Amino acid sequence: MEDYIVRSAQESIKVVDAFFRDNTKDVAKAINVIVAALKAGNKVMFCGNGGSAADAQHLTAEFVNRFQIERPPLPAIALSTDSSVLTSIGNDYSFDDIFSKQIRALGKDGDILVAISTSGASANILKALEQAKRQKMFSIAFLGKDGGAARQLADLSLVVPANSTPRIQEAHILLGHIICEMIDMRLFQNPYEK
Repeated sequence: MEDYIVRSAQESIKVVDAFFRDNTKDVAKAINVIVAALKAGNKVMFCGNGGSAADAQHLTAEFVNRFQIERPPLPAIALSTDSSVLTSIGNDYSFDDIFSKQIRALGKDGDILVAISTSGASANILKALEQAKRQKMFSIAFLGKDGGAARQLADLSLVVPANSTPRIQEAHILLGHIICEMIDMRLFQNPYEK
């Protein structure tokens, strides 16, 4: 059992290391885009399904409450949290529309959509990305595997090239934490150049 534990940890480290080695410039671009949107008075909307919904909610909490430093709350919304909205859209229209209808209602030009999907193939994520584009929102996708159809729909795709859902999710939450940390530094401590 101990060998399996070590192998799993090493596999996660390998996936995370490969992702960040190949995507540092795009991660920096995501940070810059979000910082600019927040400075302009816009908000960040997060969406995902299952574990990715949990990640969307987790990252929203880091924005709205705080990450590591005391600072004002940042405007962010998790589109997976309002059970009445989700079930009414799912019931009256389709589960495929649960995020896009919320974006249509709450999103505006200059807002950011962060769509999280390990497959990049979820219909509701694809529709969310399409709706964000219609509303002139910049979209960032945290994806896995080959990125799926979402890779082409997002303005910026951050793809963890692994087939294991847990390893992809581990990279996604680290990616989210790094973005949160850098946003705090850029907006409230400002030690880094653009």
